[in-house]
Amino acid sequence: MPVLNRIAAYAEEMKGWRRHLHAHPELAFDCHGTAAWIVERLQEIGVDEIHPGIAKTGIVAIINGRGEGPTIGLRADMDALPIEEITGAEYASTIPGKMHACGHDGHVTMLLGAAKYLAETRNFAGRVALLFQPAEEDGGGGQVMVQEGVMDRFAIQQVYGIHNAPNIPFGHFLTTPDALMASVDTAFVYITGKGGHGATPHECVDPVVAVVGMVSAIQTIIPRNVYALDEAVVSVTQIHTGTASNIIPEEAMFCATIRCFKPDVRALLKKRFFEIVEGHAAAYGVKARIDYDWGYPATINHPENAAFAAEVAREISGEAAVNGNSVREMGSEDFSYMLEARPGAYLFLGTGPGAGLHHAAYDFNDEAAPVGASFFARLVERAQPLG
Repeated sequence: MPVLNRIAAYAEEMKGWRRHLHAHPELAFDCHGTAAWIVERLQEIGVDEIHPGIAKTGIVAIINGRGEGPTIGLRADMDALPIEEITGAEYASTIPGKMHACGHDGHVTMLLGAAKYLAETRNFAGRVALLFQPAEEDGGGGQVMVQEGVMDRFAIQQVYGIHNAPNIPFGHFLTTPDALMASVDTAFVYITGKGGHGATPHECVDPVVAVVGMVSAIQTIIPRNVYALDEAVVSVTQIHTGTASNIIPEEAMFCATIRCFKPDVRALLKKRFFEIVEGHAAAYGVKARIDYDWGYPATINHPENAAFAAEVAREISGEAAVNGNSVREMGSEDFSYMLEARPGAYLFLGTGPGAGLHHAAYDFNDEAAPVGASFFARLVERAQPLG
């Protein structure tokens, strides 16, 4: 079964939806205009219930099927990124310094396309809960929606999501029965020494030397503390210090992103990070303060749900275009909180060649929206069949 015929008929309308969203990006929880626009589309589509204001600007919409049954959740994130767009598209961002550089405009469009089909056909039992989520990029809107009780309030029993994947062949689906994406933690380290003249370092306590030692030692955590088959990443991404060539500064700072898949490895990485920074601070005679942000957990699929989702994807794209045992990746995703709350699965949908995610030249491939919408729609019909 390829793209559902009825959804194929929506393709131009969906393209218009997506390009409107692309031109009007909003960040984090401040998706007020986006949410209002989605509510208007849901009203036109004819869903049965609309519940706005969840996680500040999130929405849950309900579509009832034609028989009694459980509730399945389908999620789309809707926030953009603080990036200046360079695509030059006629529908490019109209908001300086903001753009949909991760395809969340496409995710919303896919879910709206599925909603339009499901509200027309209602060829399923139970209910569908459409979860439009803010603040995936910054703020953990998925966690907030779970904390505000959406799973219990709407009796959601399983939950699914899709992320677009540029430079994966068009229409191909990738998922895995275990961890698909990594946890992410961020460490900010602030070092204080004693500044002075660069000609008299013996009168100073140099934070620059301390930073260099700490950063070098941190690179030993993965090869010397983590089991070789437990994937993990510690990347120092910023170092800031100094103002002139002849001044030893008083302060320095650096930060790092820390990623892995297993809770015990995550705890080990934090422990070793603190031990190395604090040990080097003592050795170099500086003071060190660590702000350690415990971020999104790993996105871990439930095996039965992932296998089922891959089976449905094969109906849409064909056997050869679906990899149900894909390699996992070090990116992170706050859909992880929904998967901690309920069984479900997350998948990548290939959108073909193009600029990568979070790049200023990125643009979602509109041809992929009917594919994702068809997957969502067929997933509901297969998960909750009539009769």
